[in-house]
Amino acid sequence: MKILLLGGNGQVGFELMRALGPLGDMMAATRDGRLPGGAPCLRADLADSDAALIALLDRSAPDLIVNAAAYTAVDRAEDEPALAQRINGDAVGTLGRWAAPRGVPVIHYSTDYVFDGHATRPWREDDATAPLGVYGASKRAGELALIASGARHLILRTAWVYAARGHNFLRTMLRLAGERDVLRVVDDQIGTPTPARLIASATAAIVARLAPRGIFVSDAPWGIHHLTAAGQTSWCGFTRAILPMAQRAGLIVRAPEVQAIATVDYPTRAQRPAWSVLDCTRVQDTFALCLPSWETALDAVIGELATPR
Repeated sequence: MKILLLGGNGQVGFELMRALGPLGDMMAATRDGRLPGGAPCLRADLADSDAALIALLDRSAPDLIVNAAAYTAVDRAEDEPALAQRINGDAVGTLGRWAAPRGVPVIHYSTDYVFDGHATRPWREDDATAPLGVYGASKRAGELALIASGARHLILRTAWVYAARGHNFLRTMLRLAGERDVLRVVDDQIGTPTPARLIASATAAIVARLAPRGIFVSDAPWGIHHLTAAGQTSWCGFTRAILPMAQRAGLIVRAPEVQAIATVDYPTRAQRPAWSVLDCTRVQDTFALCLPSWETALDAVIGELATPR
């Protein structure tokens, strides 16, 4: 099976290269045609024209497309709506329209930002969407475009993604812990911190079930599935879990004081959903996944950071 991975140098894409590699012939593509470390790979910038993207698809002729490329600058998207829509929306539809007549499945990653955050229970896949900003709207547009294309698709919505590499909340808190005595962190946004490696390993397990011998089963359960770690916390709660783990692992010398603040005390260009907890029952039941708690998942990432490379 030939697997085309778009966004191979992102947090999730980097982990997918490792997780999906054993399942087939991996063809990674990045925006600049370089992998982390500088090795050359295919070039695919979803901001380019449809013709450029189609030419790449024609040349690579994949049996499976995995799209981990995205415009993820939530605040900047408010000032670049056309670019966000192109990358997160229109280009995803192009992938689907190429894939549909060829019978090529598309795995695509979406986000909790498609919801408005006004809920009292975990969001289910069929709950009404109502994005609060440009980023969420562009990601929802991508979902709809992929569905409308008629391609076989698996849309995995996730949330609060972080990793041992790249720019993310965990690494920011570790840096700030070395610079400040007090960290003021939002405590009224609730979600589930989810490592990129967890998303990638779950994706690999799903692909193995969908195509047990490299050929996709005829009755595969395509559609939208939610995929995060288990449990819930706030950004403040996440920080209060990170710091003692990091101190024990020797990643920071001391743990600064963490003060809880409200969203209104930390204004941002884009509005964030206050409730981002996703119900992952469907993906667990459908694919026999056992998703770890966010605390257990965090401990594994801290251990990865503490291990000499």
